[in-house]
Order: sequence, then C-alpha cells, then structure tokens
Amino acid sequence: MNRDKHISSAFDRDLETIQAQVVKMGGMVEAAITDAATALETRDEELAEQVRRRDKAIDAMETQINEDAARLIALRAPTATDLRMVLAVIKISASLERVGDYAKNMAKRTAVLSQLPYIDGSGLALRRMNLAVNKMLQDALDSYIRRDADLAGDVRMRDLEVDQMYNALFREFLTHMMEDPRNITACMHLHFLAKNTERMGDHATSIAEQVIYLVTGDLPDEARPKANSVPSDAPVVGEG
Repeated sequence: MNRDKHISSAFDRDLETIQAQVVKMGGMVEAAITDAATALETRDEELAEQVRRRDKAIDAMETQINEDAARLIALRAPTATDLRMVLAVIKISASLERVGDYAKNMAKRTAVLSQLPYIDGSGLALRRMNLAVNKMLQDALDSYIRRDADLAGDVRMRDLEVDQMYNALFREFLTHMMEDPRNITACMHLHFLAKNTERMGDHATSIAEQVIYLVTGDLPDEARPKANSVPSDAPVVGEG
C-alpha cells in the first residue's frame, strides 16, 4: 500500500470512529428529550433529576468528539472534501449538545411546575410538540448516517410545523394568564419550555442543513421557512 492510500485508510478509520460517537451522542440526546417531556407531563421529579445528571455525559461526549476531530485534522491533513466531513461532525455535535441543554432546562422546571396550578391541555400540547422535534432529530441523524439530502430537506421543511405549534401554545398560555392571574407563573414557565422545544427544532434543522452541505457541497439557497413569531418581548423565564 502506498503512503497516500495508507493515510486515506487511516483517515477513514478515524472518521468512522468519530461518526460512531456522534450517533451515540444523538441517541443520548433523543433519550433526554423523551425523558424530560415524560417527567414534565407526569411530574416525575426523580426522572427529571436523571435527565439533569445525564447531561454531563452528553457534554463530555461533545468534548471528546471535538478533541478527536482536531487530532484527525492535525494528523491526517485531510483534503477539502474530507475536511468538510470533519467540520460537519463538529457542527452536528455542537447542535446535539445544545439540544441536550434544552432538555436539561426542561427537566429543571419539573419540580417548580409540580408546585404550581396545572394548566389544562398544556402537558399534551407540549408532548405533541416534543414528539415532532424528536422525530426531526431522529430523521436528521438518519439523513447524516445515510447521506440522504432528500430526507434532510424534509426535516428542514418540518421546522415550520414546530414553529406553528409554538405560536399556538404561546397564544394559549396568554389566554390562560388573562383569564386568571393565578396562572401567570405556571404559564411563564410553560412558555419557556415551549420556546426551548422550538429551539430544539432549530438545531435539528441545522443538523439537516449540515447534511445537505455535506452531500451537495452547498447550503440550501432558499431561506428556511419560518412561521410568524410571537412578539420579541413575550414573557420568558430565564434559564437559570
């Protein structure tokens, strides 16, 4: 085997290891989203605490991926095409880490909301939005594994549906707050969770866009479809 083929083989092997880490990290994040939503809906504070503790492992996985990717660039001197794959891995792991943070923030609110009045329909609505986002993330990761730009494009378009769910929830929470001031605190926390979930969808979409770039060499030309957002001064509880 000549030297160039040896380097290429070593690069492929190292990249495959990093990609396996990304897939594993994706599974951890998907579980965090599901468990955080379940904990919130059932007011299961123990499950919420598990989500919070497991976020450290997600953070550690991103750090490991970044270190391995940097080492791969330094040792293998990848070509332009290969470098694009490594940079995509770094960006995808960063998006996954942010989604994990949003799931952790959702888990943090479980104990607080357990002490507040229950807002009719909120649990089911947030669960529906959560399922849509989790499916987007699953499909975005599948599109990465399969290098499927069409599936990635479909994920990108579905972000509009999540935006619409968020806007509908905002209006619903606003109605509850106006009808009874005792609902204000709970609705502000729930709005925060809905906004976090909407941002998870944005990151799933960013992963899909990285896949499109990876496969085609170009980012999508047209702007990502977005629903009309709620006012920028809408009440949001800080992440804490």
